[in-house]
Amino acid sequence: MMTTEIINNATNQALEDDVIESIKQVYDPEIPINVYDLGLIYKVRLDPDDRVFVTMTLTSPNCPVAGILPSQVESAVMLTEGVADARVELTFDPPFTIEMMSEEAKLELGFL
Repeated sequence: MMTTEIINNATNQALEDDVIESIKQVYDPEIPINVYDLGLIYKVRLDPDDRVFVTMTLTSPNCPVAGILPSQVESAVMLTEGVADARVELTFDPPFTIEMMSEEAKLELGFL
Protein backbone atom coordinates (compact mmCIF):
# COMPACT_ATOMS: atom_id res chain seq x y z
CA MET A 1 0.00 0.00 0.00
CA MET A 2 2.84 2.39 0.76
CA THR A 3 4.15 2.01 -2.81
CA THR A 4 0.78 3.04 -4.26
CA GLU A 5 0.72 6.17 -2.12
CA ILE A 6 4.20 7.14 -3.27
CA ILE A 7 3.30 6.53 -6.93
CA ASN A 8 0.08 8.53 -6.55
CA ASN A 9 1.97 11.39 -4.89
CA ALA A 10 4.58 11.39 -7.67
CA THR A 11 1.84 11.28 -10.29
CA ASN A 12 -0.06 14.11 -8.60
CA GLN A 13 3.11 16.19 -8.40
CA ALA A 14 3.83 15.59 -12.09
CA LEU A 15 0.26 16.57 -13.01
CA GLU A 16 0.46 19.65 -10.79
CA ASP A 17 3.73 20.64 -12.49
CA ASP A 18 2.07 20.19 -15.91
CA VAL A 19 -0.91 22.28 -14.81
CA ILE A 20 1.38 25.08 -13.65
CA GLU A 21 3.23 24.99 -16.97
CA SER A 22 -0.13 25.28 -18.74
CA ILE A 23 -1.13 28.23 -16.56
CA LYS A 24 2.19 29.89 -17.44
CA GLN A 25 0.98 30.03 -21.06
CA VAL A 26 -1.69 32.58 -20.05
CA TYR A 27 -0.53 36.19 -20.09
CA ASP A 28 -2.14 39.30 -18.72
CA PRO A 29 -2.70 41.28 -21.95
CA GLU A 30 -1.71 44.54 -20.27
CA ILE A 31 1.50 43.22 -18.69
CA PRO A 32 3.91 41.00 -20.65
CA ILE A 33 4.18 38.46 -17.81
CA ASN A 34 2.34 35.16 -17.42
CA VAL A 35 -0.34 35.07 -14.71
CA TYR A 36 1.57 32.53 -12.60
CA ASP A 37 4.79 34.56 -12.36
CA LEU A 38 2.74 37.71 -12.00
CA GLY A 39 1.49 36.24 -8.72
CA LEU A 40 -2.17 36.01 -9.68
CA ILE A 41 -2.43 32.27 -8.93
CA TYR A 42 -2.94 31.72 -5.22
CA LYS A 43 -3.61 27.99 -5.15
CA VAL A 44 -3.67 24.94 -7.41
CA ARG A 45 -5.38 21.91 -5.88
CA LEU A 46 -5.84 18.48 -7.46
CA ASP A 47 -8.38 16.02 -6.17
CA PRO A 48 -8.04 12.22 -6.50
CA ASP A 49 -10.23 12.25 -9.64
CA ASP A 50 -7.78 14.56 -11.48
CA ARG A 51 -10.05 17.56 -11.14
CA VAL A 52 -8.13 20.79 -10.70
CA PHE A 53 -9.26 23.75 -8.63
CA VAL A 54 -7.44 27.05 -9.08
CA THR A 55 -7.83 30.08 -6.85
CA MET A 56 -6.64 33.27 -8.49
CA THR A 57 -6.88 37.02 -8.26
CA LEU A 58 -6.49 39.95 -10.61
CA THR A 59 -4.24 42.99 -10.34
CA SER A 60 -7.32 44.98 -9.26
CA PRO A 61 -11.07 44.39 -8.86
CA ASN A 62 -11.62 46.79 -11.77
CA CYS A 63 -9.22 44.93 -14.06
CA PRO A 64 -10.45 45.24 -17.66
CA VAL A 65 -9.73 41.55 -18.35
CA ALA A 66 -11.73 40.30 -15.36
CA GLY A 67 -14.27 38.76 -17.72
CA ILE A 68 -11.77 36.74 -19.74
CA LEU A 69 -8.61 36.00 -17.76
CA PRO A 70 -10.12 33.43 -15.35
CA SER A 71 -11.73 31.56 -18.25
CA GLN A 72 -8.40 31.57 -20.12
CA VAL A 73 -6.74 29.99 -17.07
CA GLU A 74 -9.53 27.42 -16.81
CA SER A 75 -9.20 26.56 -20.52
CA ALA A 76 -5.43 26.20 -20.25
CA VAL A 77 -5.80 23.85 -17.29
CA MET A 78 -8.47 21.81 -19.10
CA LEU A 79 -6.11 21.32 -22.05
CA THR A 80 -3.47 19.80 -19.77
CA GLU A 81 -3.11 16.09 -20.40
CA GLY A 82 -4.46 14.10 -17.46
CA VAL A 83 -6.87 16.76 -16.20
CA ALA A 84 -10.46 15.53 -15.99
CA ASP A 85 -12.07 18.86 -15.09
CA ALA A 86 -11.04 22.34 -14.02
CA ARG A 87 -12.60 25.16 -12.05
CA VAL A 88 -11.24 28.62 -11.36
CA GLU A 89 -12.35 30.67 -8.39
CA LEU A 90 -11.66 34.39 -8.37
CA THR A 91 -10.82 36.09 -5.09
CA PHE A 92 -9.50 39.44 -3.95
CA ASP A 93 -8.49 38.27 -0.49
CA PRO A 94 -5.67 38.97 -0.05
CA PRO A 95 -5.45 41.80 -2.56
CA PHE A 96 -2.72 41.59 -5.19
CA THR A 97 0.56 43.35 -4.40
CA ILE A 98 3.86 43.56 -6.26
CA GLU A 99 5.44 41.32 -3.60
CA MET A 100 3.41 38.39 -5.00
CA MET A 101 5.36 38.46 -8.27
CA SER A 102 8.20 36.05 -8.93
CA GLU A 103 11.71 37.47 -8.93
CA GLU A 104 11.81 36.97 -12.71
CA ALA A 105 8.60 39.00 -13.17
CA LYS A 106 9.90 41.81 -10.95
CA LEU A 107 13.15 41.87 -12.91
CA GLU A 108 11.30 41.87 -16.25
CA LEU A 109 9.14 44.80 -15.16
CA GLY A 110 12.05 46.75 -13.69
CA PHE A 111 11.10 46.39 -10.03
CA LEU A 112 14.52 44.95 -9.11
